[in-house]
Amino acid sequence: MKSPRDEVLDTVRAALKRDVDSILPSVPLAARISSRVPGDVNAELSQLFAEIEKLGGKTQRLTNAANLKDALQDLIRVEAIKKATLWQTTDLKELGIEEALTSIGVEIVLPYASNRAVAECDLGITGADYALPETGTLVLRSSIEKPRIVSLLPRVHLAIIRPNILRADLHQVFDEVKRDGYFVFVTGPSRTAE
Repeated sequence: MKSPRDEVLDTVRAALKRDVDSILPSVPLAARISSRVPGDVNAELSQLFAEIEKLGGKTQRLTNAANLKDALQDLIRVEAIKKATLWQTTDLKELGIEEALTSIGVEIVLPYASNRAVAECDLGITGADYALPETGTLVLRSSIEKPRIVSLLPRVHLAIIRPNILRADLHQVFDEVKRDGYFVFVTGPSRTAE
């Protein structure tokens, strides 16, 4: 008895008039796409932010960490944030995000709390491991200090990014994450019905 996978593959082979031992034709030159060549960092960041905004996301470029608290205060006010959760990474700790939120009056929920407690947060703050300017996509690796639920469950997701995470194309990202057990691609706000 064949597995469902083998049945699907047999159906595809029959439709293509091929068998298991068929030699695949080479890809025509006209169908080949050369690797994307990145521009300078400022152009890449501008393209990333433009693509994110086209998808309905909001972006803000801060020139230094001192402006971060003001930006957080604006976000808290505009989005009526009462509870937040965040990754427990060195980068976010060095920026003092948790302390800034606490000083504004936002309750912090640890990302290791129950899924329900994290889902009740208004804001989830993460970094990003990679960013693809051409599509406005962020790539988030999952680990103990970077639980994936922080970006998935709260109503608002804030990703703090730095220029060193920019990548030219998807091939480069896949090459860097090939040994990871889990990672998430985020392209624009969630479109799921509530």
